[in-house]
Order: sequence, then structure tokens, then C-alpha cells
Amino acid sequence: MRLMSLVCCGCLFLLTFSQTVASTNLQYVSLQIAGYTLSAEVADTHASRARGLMFRESLNANTGMLFVFPKSAYLSMWMKNTVIPLSVAFIDEEGIIINIADMQPNTHTAHYSTNLAKYALEMNIGWFSHRKIDAGDRVIGLELISATN
Repeated sequence: MRLMSLVCCGCLFLLTFSQTVASTNLQYVSLQIAGYTLSAEVADTHASRARGLMFRESLNANTGMLFVFPKSAYLSMWMKNTVIPLSVAFIDEEGIIINIADMQPNTHTAHYSTNLAKYALEMNIGWFSHRKIDAGDRVIGLELISATN
């Protein structure tokens, strides 16, 4: 009986561990904008886009999150449960930045794309402005990325 309990506990541990590992299987992409290189975690599913950067305490200097949507639309982003001040660049299908907005932590204020966008790239607040990156600049590296749902 004791052996059976140990086997069950071991199976439960392995099942839980494998689910945890699978849920942390993050995809990153290297992007370039105006000669600057960055690494972006890809949020290409409904669940990963909904979670976004919630509850994260920091971002490395040249790291962000790329939200990939199934089709172009007028996008909106907010900062619910997000404690890092962020800047978001809305990007069209061709990789051209449409507009950039600064977002304050833990707010429900919506920030919108001013035209149809397929991507939204969140970086630490000021990342774009400190590098003089603005609307009209091209993001290189988006060509092979697509949303899974």
C-alpha cells in the first residue's frame, strides 16, 4: 500500500512538472529597428496575448514582448496587473510602425493603434524615444512570425 502511494505521488509530481515546463516554453524573436537590435518574447496565442506582461517585475534593457494578432485590426492595449511602465509600438503587416504610446502601470486606460495593425511591441517606457524610433520606421524580423489563433 505504501509503495502504491509513493508511485502515485511520483506520477503526480511528474505530471505537474511536465505541465509547468510546457507552459514556460517561451519563443523569442530577434528584431531590428533603425539599426537597434532587440529580443522579443512572442505572444501569438489568445492566452499569451491576454496574459502579456502581467505580474512581471522587470524587463531587461533590450527585451520586450511582441503581440502577434491573426489579422490586422485597430488594436488597443492596456496595463491591467502590469507593474512595469511600458511603451507600445503598433506595427502594420508590412512591419512599419504606425504609432507609439507610453503606458503607465496598473491602469485601465486603453491605448489604440491609429490605423490597422497586426503587431504590438511592448518595451520599457522610453525605449523607442531614447533611440529616436518613431512612426514610419520599419521593424525587421517579423516576416516569419504568425499568430496561431
